[in-house]
Amino acid sequence: MNAAEYDNLERLEQAHWYYAGKRDIVWGWIERVRPPRRDDLLLDCGAGTGRFAQEMEGRCRVLVLDDHEEALRLLRRRFRAEQILSLAGDRVPLPDGSLEYTTALDVLEHTPDDRAVVAGFHRLLKPGGVAVVTVPAGMALWSDWDVALHHYRRYSRRQLAGLFPAEQWEILHVNYTNAFIYPAAWLARRWRRWFPMAPGEKRPEDRMPPPPLNALLRGLFVRQAFWRLPMPFGVSLLLVARKRGAGG
Repeated sequence: MNAAEYDNLERLEQAHWYYAGKRDIVWGWIERVRPPRRDDLLLDCGAGTGRFAQEMEGRCRVLVLDDHEEALRLLRRRFRAEQILSLAGDRVPLPDGSLEYTTALDVLEHTPDDRAVVAGFHRLLKPGGVAVVTVPAGMALWSDWDVALHHYRRYSRRQLAGLFPAEQWEILHVNYTNAFIYPAAWLARRWRRWFPMAPGEKRPEDRMPPPPLNALLRGLFVRQAFWRLPMPFGVSLLLVARKRGAGG
């Protein structure tokens, strides 16, 4: 992402229903499948502004990883130097089996080789360690927003689950989220294909809804993310997986 997108993210993410709800969901799933202990170690991959990792610091030890200078600039405001990692070539500079958790919140879609990234998660986690991943869903929703954020793809449930082979991972949960707003998102993005926005005009994704609507959307987003009922579609996807092996 460019500098303007990072600045926009930092402006919105504390209270916007999508970003705040996503953090609620990831923390809630971590608490559900493997409650963290103070000495557990979590690596937030593609940490962006670092807000999620900062919120996790009260629950476990935290490291953040990013390779964009704009993100690193923001991370240096919130974390000690020894907590901030950059890639060494294409490898995370940590020993094998050193983590209890890896998180990647809307990160895989930015990477040309998502399968290699997931293989890196497997290397870094201890047996029984947990990976939590969110990604945008459905190529039918591809729009100028994906282009601006430098996405390579949007995912189907099968595509995302296929990155976590059964001999290495136990998939605890994989499902579409944001199902309630899918029709509106589909219509809005079709409209923008037919009638492109004027230069400088704000995308709907960049606007803060009125407080009552913001609270309603956050509540719907979070509650539906814990349903076991398989959803046929959604704007996003959530996957929670545990590394196979003894321990955890």
